[in-house]
Amino acid sequence: MTGLVAIDARAAVRPELGGVERWARELAVRLPALRRGAYVVLRPPPALVHRAGHAWEQLVLPLRAARLGARALLCPANLAPIAYGRTVVVIHDAAALRHPGWYSPAYARWQRLVLPAIARRARQVITVSEFSRGELHELLGVDATVIPGGVDDRFSPAADPGPACRALSLERPYVLCVASHTARKNLAALVPAARTLAADGIELVVAGGHRPQFAREAGLDALRLLGHVDDALLPGLYAGGEAFALPSRYEGFGLPVLEAMASGTPVVAAAAGALPETCAGAAVLAEPDGEAFAAALGALLRDPGERERLRAAGLARARAFSWDATARAVDALLSAAGTSPSAGTRSATAR
Repeated sequence: MTGLVAIDARAAVRPELGGVERWARELAVRLPALRRGAYVVLRPPPALVHRAGHAWEQLVLPLRAARLGARALLCPANLAPIAYGRTVVVIHDAAALRHPGWYSPAYARWQRLVLPAIARRARQVITVSEFSRGELHELLGVDATVIPGGVDDRFSPAADPGPACRALSLERPYVLCVASHTARKNLAALVPAARTLAADGIELVVAGGHRPQFAREAGLDALRLLGHVDDALLPGLYAGGEAFALPSRYEGFGLPVLEAMASGTPVVAAAAGALPETCAGAAVLAEPDGEAFAAALGALLRDPGERERLRAAGLARARAFSWDATARAVDALLSAAGTSPSAGTRSATAR
């Protein structure tokens, strides 16, 4: 690789940790370590990591990249400076375009305005699954390169649940969901299961908070809402679960299902979005409604043989993904990136 690549780390320094933030954090650490001297990480002041940072990303970031003489600017969290002509952007999904009602009106308008322009002007568009590649092709007219995310080695069956259980006052067996409290995550589909499991002394707990750009779900009183959970506690929290459930109606990839699989926890996931692709037969798939999820979780928890089968299948599936492999694939793409826009016929998949 010749020439410096700048990395937009606005999402990497957010306190929240969703899939987009995980991508940004991992690449901001692993790419500079992979090829020393080839990358520079550009971070905004802490006050500008959320909505207040749009101006920094659109105006200050490209100026800093230009002053450094960067030949490309990697933006791993959906957004990029529109006026800068050397971006390589990771667009994780097209949910705000496909389902604008799941978001605040202002956020949906902003996405509708900027995403098409970002995609058209980017030198390369990366996305995270074949499902998202199809969405971006249909809704934005771009052919993106698929590079899936990874799983950190911290997520393991050997992770100790004790610190998480003590910190979060978890005293009973639990089924875990890791998701923000937003309409697209469809947490209400877990409520019937939570009521049924409570009779057996099992809690259904949700790690994750609310984000203001998303429409909030109501009627979640039957769930144990943990709010934001420190990243250091997540491996043990996954490993201690009786099962993991993700009822999302739309995921561009679904990193939490892989993290659960790597932790040896059997997974029930929605048969929607990219989740069937990500799970690849290593999870129970259910329609994203309350009755289906209650039936699937109940059947799984009553069947030790099926739980062991899914545990083994999940561990094998998770071993196919690593953040080092993701970083190498992104580095290879950046090494080969030319100057043509991504709206042509370019297509490749990195695994």
